[in-house]
Amino acid sequence: MSHTQSDSPRKVAFLVAAEGIERVELTEPWDAVKDAGFEPVLVSPEAGEVQTYNHLDKADTQKVDQTVAEADLDSFDALVLPGGVANPDALRMDEKAVGFARDFVASGKPVAAICHASWTLVEAGVLEGRTLTSWPSLQTDIRNAGGTWTDERVVVDGNLITSRNPDDLPAFVSALLESLQHGAATNVG
Repeated sequence: MSHTQSDSPRKVAFLVAAEGIERVELTEPWDAVKDAGFEPVLVSPEAGEVQTYNHLDKADTQKVDQTVAEADLDSFDALVLPGGVANPDALRMDEKAVGFARDFVASGKPVAAICHASWTLVEAGVLEGRTLTSWPSLQTDIRNAGGTWTDERVVVDGNLITSRNPDDLPAFVSALLESLQHGAATNVG
């Protein structure tokens, strides 16, 4: 029997910086993706471990599975961008991480960003004409990047899935899993 791509586990990339990741915004989608039969893969600009936080307090560390330089967009079904303030702020200063996010959005595959994670998408220049939500302090950045900001639990605009904060995780995870099961949605709402 020959090995085909459908025999391989379907993978979801979680792109994070070295620290400042809001723990729950990484772990809840990670566990949901894993429980749905996908393989979550932690991707970061540098090898080693990343530091998660419970708001401003250090939480767990997690081992990086692949660096951005090693990651192949074609091997992933979706991209998740967890928030935290320092995490996306550091990612948007890393050219390869920004390029990875930009290429993912252009691929049409699902891209899910929560809280401050939309900063990476602002830097990637992919928000022109898109509607999304985020932590409220990013709304001016999103508008300046050509996007429309709205205050909703979850917004799905084509392949882009966004939420505001950890309280929105149930809706965020549900939209992510639906997009993985049925392909990127096309409705805003």
